[in-house]
Amino acid sequence: MISFDEAFNYVTADVPVLPIETVKLHDAHGRILAQEVCSDMDMPPFNKAAVDGYACRRADLKKELEVVEVIGAGSVPKKKITEGCCAKIMTGGMVPDGADCIVMVEQTALTVDQKVVITNAKTKDNIALRGEDIIKAAQVIPAGTLIQPHHLAVLAAVGAVQVEVYQQVKLTVFSTGDELVEPDENPGFAKIRNSNAIQLTHQALELGCQVTYGGIIPDNEAQSRKMISQAFDTSDVLVLSGGISMGDFDYIPQILQELNVELLFKSVAVQPGRPTVFGRSGNKFVFALPGNPVSSFNIFELLAKPFLYRMMGFAYQPLAIRLPLATDYERKNTGRRAFVPAKININGEIVPIDYHGSAHISALVNAKALFSVPIGTDRLLKGALVDVRLI
Repeated sequence: MISFDEAFNYVTADVPVLPIETVKLHDAHGRILAQEVCSDMDMPPFNKAAVDGYACRRADLKKELEVVEVIGAGSVPKKKITEGCCAKIMTGGMVPDGADCIVMVEQTALTVDQKVVITNAKTKDNIALRGEDIIKAAQVIPAGTLIQPHHLAVLAAVGAVQVEVYQQVKLTVFSTGDELVEPDENPGFAKIRNSNAIQLTHQALELGCQVTYGGIIPDNEAQSRKMISQAFDTSDVLVLSGGISMGDFDYIPQILQELNVELLFKSVAVQPGRPTVFGRSGNKFVFALPGNPVSSFNIFELLAKPFLYRMMGFAYQPLAIRLPLATDYERKNTGRRAFVPAKININGEIVPIDYHGSAHISALVNAKALFSVPIGTDRLLKGALVDVRLI
């Protein structure tokens, strides 16, 4: 059994990154940027009005000003601002030559003959200067960025309608065990519905993987070998749940070795999730996770997620914070590092969620975080700061 930190090092070191492909801008959300993106223009591309108001010269702020034109956003000024003149301008409009400030409408008044009077001469410039946000050819998004909606806005602004991204991991999900039936079936005696597969499938889909559901692997050695072998032909990564502990029908580790998969670890000192297998055959990988749903969720989140993101070019780091416990926390077994489902209350305190073990599937329904309890620690008092990982 290895420590969690050792397991994390195994799944984040020497990870092969998938090839690059080009996708359309509208298909880039959730993908990992493979090459930096630079701006094809200055932003703003011209001196731009930051407010609705009047473009004029500071030297004329105490004079009555004649309005020589109205400048809307998207139009080009036709007049130059000279002594005693101004132009009414809308936010986003191009500042006319000769003007060095925009006086807000709220700081002006009109005379009876429709001339503009400045009521507050202590005005800001209110001009967004050309290139003050971005200059042409400057990097706007670095390679390795997980593309989110705000990144899409920047890509659109610089005309990056074809985006270079890393390919998606092709991943196959299996559940194992004769006790399982699919969710649309009514379980008979000694049967349960297969909940892990859909959970793991959508954990992988959230990362941007291409996911295939391979079905339920029965407790049959020959059939298990056949299904796993065939999946390796079409997948970069296999994710299995169950079949890896010490039971008579836990064939998975043996089958993986027979298929020339090097098992890098088979047990991790975490609670829940101790029986976890990670293996590699060339650039093909397998995670064999515990069969209990809280364990499989936790191990995917803690180990599979950073690994899969790295295959797609993203050096994922979980958002980890330290928060005080809302209540005392106790546990009996201290030989493994615990990751406890929890929620956060309105006072910013971490509230452990009561769960009866790794099979207690509904314990995750209200969970928003996992907090860590170190090896050897059996009790934490209310107010103690704990490491919290948002999920």
